[in-house]
This record gives sequence, structure tokens and C-alpha cells, in this order.
Amino acid sequence: MNYKNFPNEYWAQIESTISDLKSKNTTLVAAFDADGTLWDTDLGENFFQYQIDNKHMPLPQDPWGHYYEMKKINDDPRNAYAWLAQINSGQRLTDVQNWAQEAFDEIMPKPIFSEQKKLIDLLLKHSVQTYIVTASIKWAVEPGAKALGLTSDHVVGIETQVVDGIITEKVLNPITYRQGKVDALLRKTGNIRPFLCAGNTIGDYELLLSSTNIRLAVSAASRDDKLFKSENELYQKADEHKWWRHRFI
Repeated sequence: MNYKNFPNEYWAQIESTISDLKSKNTTLVAAFDADGTLWDTDLGENFFQYQIDNKHMPLPQDPWGHYYEMKKINDDPRNAYAWLAQINSGQRLTDVQNWAQEAFDEIMPKPIFSEQKKLIDLLLKHSVQTYIVTASIKWAVEPGAKALGLTSDHVVGIETQVVDGIITEKVLNPITYRQGKVDALLRKTGNIRPFLCAGNTIGDYELLLSSTNIRLAVSAASRDDKLFKSENELYQKADEHKWWRHRFI
């Protein structure tokens, strides 16, 4: 898939903003949503399907149906997102991370948005603390982060407590959805707000609001895609706020 490039003026503005903030000795932080923002797939759901296929743990008879029904409860998907981490309870963290890498390796070709890779390369060149903040489980997203030159420590996502290398059912708060994304990011950065944020759905709205300078709403979903409605909602917010908007396709 050939994805559309960012406008040249975006690159000029990013470079100018970095230069200006550096001159003021500002600590530079950037934050990206993961699925649909950095790559044209959902690594969390891809990993869930991999686990179903490989029967790594006991699951309901209809795992996807169970997950979707959980997402509908009180119109709040946070418990469903947490459940995707909790099903790994009793497993060694290293095993789950290895499975996540295997699931990622099976995706061919890699649907990474080339412009986002280029942007992250630029940020890292300028020593910007760059984070991925996702409502998917952290372990599923770590291989994608690695492909972009980021370490697992720079992935902020859904996870449960790990004791002596074994995953437990105890969910670690905040759950990284909507305002929880901002809360978790600021905890990671010592309350330093990002100067640049990018996201693709209304679930990223609060994350983009937290940015001090550049807010980028992206999209790639077609009209028949389940993400289209949510991406369109964020696009409308971006239009209201005069934020940057970019459609990759």
C-alpha cells in the first residue's frame, strides 16, 4: 500500500517548533496512539487472534463475541481492553512477549505508515522522548515499537501486574483509554506535557488536547471499516480546533 505523504509545511513546522523549544531548554516529549495511527492494523486484536489460534490459554467458546459484548457494557470498553491482558494471567511475561513478536512477524508486509516512521526517526534524531500510548495491551504493541526504533519502555498500554516474572489478573491503572492515556503518559514523563501528539480516533481526543504545540489527527479507514465513525469524529474535532489533519489513503 502506498500511503500519502505529509505536506511539506508539516515538516517545516515540526523542525521550526523543535528548534524553538530547544532554544528555551524545553524537555521535548512526543506521544502517538498506536493502532491506526502508526500502522494500518490493530496489533492488540491481531495478537488476540494469534492467541485464539494457538490455544495458549483457556478462553470462552466464542472469544471474539465475548470481547465485543464486554465492550458494549455501559458503553465503556475499558474492562474489555483490560480483559485482553488478564487472559494472560499465569503465563510467563517472557513467553507472552515472545508470542507477541511471533504474531507481529506473521504480518506481511508490515503495514507501518512510512511517514510516521520518518517522523519518529526525526524526533529521535533530536533526542525527543517519544512514546506510544495505546489502549491495546502493552505486550502486543512492543514489537511494533521495536520496528520503529523505540524500546518497550516507551510503550504505555494496558497491562496487569507481573510478580516474579508471572503475569497476574491485577490490572494496573490508569487504563490507557481517553483521559487515561494522558494520565499514564504524564506519570511516565514526570508531568511533562508532549509538544506533539498524533491519534486517529475519538479515543485519542484527550491525548491530542494534552499537546502544547502540534496536534495531528490521521485516518486511513474506509467508509465500511468499523473505525471510520470514530476516526471521523476525531476529524471533526480537529476541524473545530484547527488541528492538523491527514488521510493516509
